[in-house]
Amino acid sequence: MDFPPLTEGTLRRRYKRFLADVVLAEDNELVCAHCPNTGAMTGCQPADAAVWLSFHSKPARKLAWTWELVQTETGLACIHAAMANRVVAEALRTGLVPDLMPSGASLQSEVRLADRSRADFFVDSGSGVYIEVKSVTWHVGGGRGAFPDAVSTRASKHLSELVAAIHRGHRAALVFCVMHEAITSVAPAEQVDPAYAAGMAQAMAEGLEVYLLLNEINLQGIYPQSAHDIGENPSHSTH
Repeated sequence: MDFPPLTEGTLRRRYKRFLADVVLAEDNELVCAHCPNTGAMTGCQPADAAVWLSFHSKPARKLAWTWELVQTETGLACIHAAMANRVVAEALRTGLVPDLMPSGASLQSEVRLADRSRADFFVDSGSGVYIEVKSVTWHVGGGRGAFPDAVSTRASKHLSELVAAIHRGHRAALVFCVMHEAITSVAPAEQVDPAYAAGMAQAMAEGLEVYLLLNEINLQGIYPQSAHDIGENPSHSTH
């Protein structure tokens, strides 16, 4: 998946969750950019970090600039949370995850999973597969990534809803989409959200499938490289 043209800048601050002040490298102009990420973004907003923004000229937009990438202390990361779904969709459609989407199956997005809740994807094959995507940007060191980076009752709720789908006779899967170039393995962040880690273990015991999607990340785009069924062990390393 290619990025639109990107403009480099220096991060001054992120505030009110959705806003970031950035000084553009080309002319030192201070701009306010949209930060498309509701999470804590642990490790992804170091002071004076190099960042890359996309520009959108639509009159209806309140902010013309969108924050896409950041150079963290350990590598390049994409903080645009919605990009993870697009990357996973590309991986599914190009056959990178045949266990989830076999040849000839159709892919639907934003499909009702429960009352007031939708799954990111539904693969119309066999009994059907509900898929939830989690973007992983928190690099805890040594190639290890962790999710979530803050307590997330919403993420725990998604696990319960996926298990309910399994009990209704469907398959259900969670895809950890790695959006940080230094991360090669992912595990639930038990030290941050023990309820989520426990919920993950219980969901897997009840049939939840868990996959790790590794991607190439550079200034041109994000490109799915390999998908791994991490089975009974929600931590996988490519090394």
